[in-house]
Amino acid sequence: MLIVDDKLISDDVVQEQFMCNLKACKGACCHEGDYGAPLTTDERTILEEEYGNIKPYLTERGRQEIQDRGLYEYVKSAKEWATPCIDDSACVYMTRTKEGFASCGIEQAYRAGATSFKKPISCELYPIRVEADEEAGFEALNYDRWDICSAACELGKSQKMPVYKFVKNAIIRKWGEDFYEQLDAAAEHMKKST
Repeated sequence: MLIVDDKLISDDVVQEQFMCNLKACKGACCHEGDYGAPLTTDERTILEEEYGNIKPYLTERGRQEIQDRGLYEYVKSAKEWATPCIDDSACVYMTRTKEGFASCGIEQAYRAGATSFKKPISCELYPIRVEADEEAGFEALNYDRWDICSAACELGKSQKMPVYKFVKNAIIRKWGEDFYEQLDAAAEHMKKST
């Protein structure tokens, strides 16, 4: 385990390899799983403020589910807020590309310049999952193993891409460049000492 800026980082985050392989999985993480994308308090507020700008980029079914259920929901089993899912499957913000790959409607709106919100940080950080304890004042970064990502693990190994380097931009977006540089230095030190 590494500690950087009071954050606990699982060894797997720096030792395991991962690189999304959309050709193999077609974005299965957007429509598989027990619930939608975990959301921070700030992200829930952003969705409330920006939904009008994001809405045109969503599917009709997604818009209807949001109208019926809301922009987000509390998941008791996970004890966190998340995006709703359609029929306990696809995220309400999911769309499909013409090739049939899952895509994020929020990110499409961002790329079109309609919103400054890129997408939930939990999506961009995946396969890192953040467990936060606000009362204790710490965060733990863990590598989430999921069988639908087996092709990503294979590609990551072939490219020698550590998990934390694969999600470098997301780490910088969440905690800043200084944090990433410290994590990278700690990971390099760990690699030399093993």
